[in-house]
Amino acid sequence: MKSYRKELWFDVPGRRDFINITPQVEKCLAESGIKEGLCLVNAMHITASVFINDDESGLHHDYEVWLEKLAPHEPVSQYRHNGYEDNADAHMKRQVMGREVVVAITDSQLDFGTWEQIFYGEFDGGRRKRVLVKIIGE
Repeated sequence: MKSYRKELWFDVPGRRDFINITPQVEKCLAESGIKEGLCLVNAMHITASVFINDDESGLHHDYEVWLEKLAPHEPVSQYRHNGYEDNADAHMKRQVMGREVVVAITDSQLDFGTWEQIFYGEFDGGRRKRVLVKIIGE
């Protein structure tokens, strides 16, 4: 069995964004040479997420609105965590959207459903953050 590891780095200038990272993950898969196996994609920060969904701008807008209703950023004083920082909402948004995804690899391809794509969700941008891509298989 082979193993491959790479870190993808992101600098999101704003507070929040959803970035389609499928092309970067596919490049990792090609570099790995693995034809059958599993691909783990993991946000390595507690205020960021990796998830799978459709790459459709209306849906991304709906996520933004929905997440802000669930865990509004302001007023920052509503959160105990914000005695030290102002990102408690980002921790909660990450919890809802998830930490990681695992995708099967079949015939050297990510084995997706019709509209599935991998996204990096940033909820507390303004600094450099990373995503781990770990691929194992044959």
